[in-house]
Amino acid sequence: MIPNLCRKVILEGTRLTHKTDVAFALNEHSRFVGRRKYRYHSPIISAEWGGLENEAWGQSLINFELSNERRAIETFELWIKLMERLPYISWIIDRFHLSTSMYQQLYHRKTYDLAWLEERLLGLGFRLVLCYREPRTFAKARKNRLKISGNPSQYADVERFVREQESLVRLFDESTLPKLMVNATDDDVSRMTEEIVEWFVPRQAVAGQKTRNWMDLMLTQLRKCYNAYE
Repeated sequence: MIPNLCRKVILEGTRLTHKTDVAFALNEHSRFVGRRKYRYHSPIISAEWGGLENEAWGQSLINFELSNERRAIETFELWIKLMERLPYISWIIDRFHLSTSMYQQLYHRKTYDLAWLEERLLGLGFRLVLCYREPRTFAKARKNRLKISGNPSQYADVERFVREQESLVRLFDESTLPKLMVNATDDDVSRMTEEIVEWFVPRQAVAGQKTRNWMDLMLTQLRKCYNAYE
């Protein structure tokens, strides 16, 4: 009998941290979604979709203005209801509630209580991955991204990404979901993907405490990196 793999992951991080690249790579990884004889897809969704306005790169569930607040929160409710009704498939989310909290706190000075959403995500078995890079490397990553970007203006302020990442690290630390930090500094999407897959499907059993200690170490190293940057 073919096993039904129902992996559920939220990939968080600011721009230039390869979240979307990793999402597509996970969707084709045999140990994550199962072996396939032809290309197929699991649901890959994103709170970054600018569907609240009829314009390119319009307001999304992350950067919505007050005029779209109700619609944005209702859309989160619709997404979680859909996931609860289809729990036996894999869900890959490229930015979700942490990015919303980060953006709204930094740029609108508003805090939304999304604990209800995280509680339901936890009940569905979602795990949280934070993709991050060392602050000093954002400028180089930006230069490479501008070669292919259809909206280069969104990469104008590198310092903005540093601030956003610092906020996301704090929100990540506060999250109740099972979580993993993955370093995107070397731009190695394959290695990042393998780290996540190994976390979900370890080749050898790893004690939970060992995983927790590793993550504490990564958080400590990232804080030191920010202190050095400042």
